[in-house]
Amino acid sequence: MRKIRNIIIVLLLFTVVYADSQTTERARDWGIEFNGNPGTNNAITDVDRLEVGYKTLITGEGKLISGKGPVRTGVTVILPKGKTDAEYTVGYFVFNGNGEVTGTSFIKDYGKNRGPIGITNTYSVGVVRDAIGEWNTMNFGTGGEHDFSFGLPIVGETFDGSLNDINGLHVKKKHVFEALNNASGGPVAEGNVGGGTGMVCYWFKGGTGTSSRVVEIGEQTYTVGVLVQANFGYRSRLSIRGIPIGEMLKDTLMPGKKQDGSLITVVATDAPLTPSQLNLVAKRVTLGTARTGTIGTSGSGDIFLALSTAGIGKKSNTEMQMNYLTDRALNRIFLATVQATEEAIINTLVAAEDMVGVNDNAFYALPKNEVVRIVDEYNKLCKKFMND
Repeated sequence: MRKIRNIIIVLLLFTVVYADSQTTERARDWGIEFNGNPGTNNAITDVDRLEVGYKTLITGEGKLISGKGPVRTGVTVILPKGKTDAEYTVGYFVFNGNGEVTGTSFIKDYGKNRGPIGITNTYSVGVVRDAIGEWNTMNFGTGGEHDFSFGLPIVGETFDGSLNDINGLHVKKKHVFEALNNASGGPVAEGNVGGGTGMVCYWFKGGTGTSSRVVEIGEQTYTVGVLVQANFGYRSRLSIRGIPIGEMLKDTLMPGKKQDGSLITVVATDAPLTPSQLNLVAKRVTLGTARTGTIGTSGSGDIFLALSTAGIGKKSNTEMQMNYLTDRALNRIFLATVQATEEAIINTLVAAEDMVGVNDNAFYALPKNEVVRIVDEYNKLCKKFMND
């Protein structure tokens, strides 16, 4: 079992930046089986052109001194169409409004946006929003009198105050710029990275997770990718593939300080969907989340975004046009969203590692040996039942 002492040693050796490119295990490595067909990386970046970037900040230890630390935080950025200002259609769903995602007024009325999406801690939403806007202007601005390249950036948050000096406002513009400039496709780091660095999930260490599904609709193949920043849930309610893991581990590695938090989820797809259809997709995140055991408590800000990179075509100076899936075909996107959301949350728990934060508050990783044993026994029982 991973020890707190090892983490403290790591913090002493690496007091500036946590390794965003860390290699971590994922749920499937533990023998946890999921339905559906994942993409190449089983990540949101399986959606063509989409990029993810992180900046992780870990410094200090011991007593909380506001403005100094300890610091356990960061920022995550998603660039739906890479480092461009190309438009994408987008929808959202507020499952529980005890949280914040900027830009939703524009999304509600116009169903589109452009540029990066950010996720960070609750008190850093403003600086991340401003930094994304400034980055847009630097890269895509015209310098004219009516330059709207700054846009209305989308930024979501979850609360990391149990581990991080959240009032110290340690996320700066330069950190957001670094995350944006270093964003890339391919494999995505999970666990204690980016905006998820100081987060907690089901009273285990939480953070960032991702997954994807490939679906065939007619003669076309589409990808649905999900990225979560998971900071929610009570221990006793944790369920992994229908197994009441939380009940079995309710006396194991319990933190001294318990919390309930929030969940920000971004669903991305290359399937052509209208904004109203994307609103429906965003709602289905609720079902994938419920598979992991949560009931959506009042203290949890659960806000979900869904976007399509398929694009909006320009027919003329006065008309736009786009293709989109039928309602019946949309059911396959719904299923992929539910499946990928569930796996992304469990990937978060598997990848996250023990962390000690402010005032020596400690949150422990999901214990591998116990979970693997329980899942293995469950799988054997299922096979025996099916063969009898």
